[in-house]
Amino acid sequence: MRLTGSAPQPATSPLPADSPADRSISRLTASHLVTAGSPSAYWRFYWAVAAAQLSRWLPREPGRLLDLSGPGYRATSRAVAAGHDVLVLLPTADSTPKRTLSLVNGHAPVRSERRPGRLSQVVGDTALLSGVASAVFDGVIADNRMLSHQLATEACLAEIARVLRPGGRVLLCVDSVVLGMSVLAEQDCWPELSYAPNADVLLVPWPDGTITRCFTSEQLRELLTEAGLDVEWIRPRTVLSASTVEKVLAERPRALNRLVEMELKAAESGEDVSMHLVASARKPE
Repeated sequence: MRLTGSAPQPATSPLPADSPADRSISRLTASHLVTAGSPSAYWRFYWAVAAAQLSRWLPREPGRLLDLSGPGYRATSRAVAAGHDVLVLLPTADSTPKRTLSLVNGHAPVRSERRPGRLSQVVGDTALLSGVASAVFDGVIADNRMLSHQLATEACLAEIARVLRPGGRVLLCVDSVVLGMSVLAEQDCWPELSYAPNADVLLVPWPDGTITRCFTSEQLRELLTEAGLDVEWIRPRTVLSASTVEKVLAERPRALNRLVEMELKAAESGEDVSMHLVASARKPE
């Protein structure tokens, strides 16, 4: 197994989320784009897309869901509003969930006729799921790049498969190789970049000192299959560029819903053209 991208030290230091570079269309970079706490128009669009994708994925009948996406995830309220009981597993006791997204896209409405489900939050190991019984959840949400932060992704996926009931499903989001190569290029890691497209495992260092694991759609499909899950689909989270989104919303602030609708149609292409990949898989019955 070939590893690449984990050794070099970052050549630049991160900019604050509200820096001029983060707000400028012409200077949006991969490092800035992955900072989901940014208040930019692009991230409003990003989370609207994530919420719409979750709404389309949710089981038709209310069930029991496990959310491993962490405090930065902003779409959990969609599942609760649709009648599902959601257990949110937080890494630390002082983790505070981000403000929930209130925008509802017209093609992914919350079913108002249903009674909202229950939301519970507990502290636990989001990688090994210690203390979580087997085959107790109808669905697992592992969004917000959670599996890219767990470098031993294989072990984490095996645990997700374990806690799913037969027929249960998982929705996940990971960093793509496209994003990883962009970050390596920004840090002038040219030797590592030359090996990146053919690496079995691509570990990418970030300016803040963290390391994430990046995937192609083929690698992600293989990992899900090895975990005993049947892949339903793998798609890019967003296809529209950040500069396009920023430009459109600057000129037409009310165009967010239309942009989300366009994105959902474009993402069905399934190509590795996005900084993040989203996948759905099912545990065989």
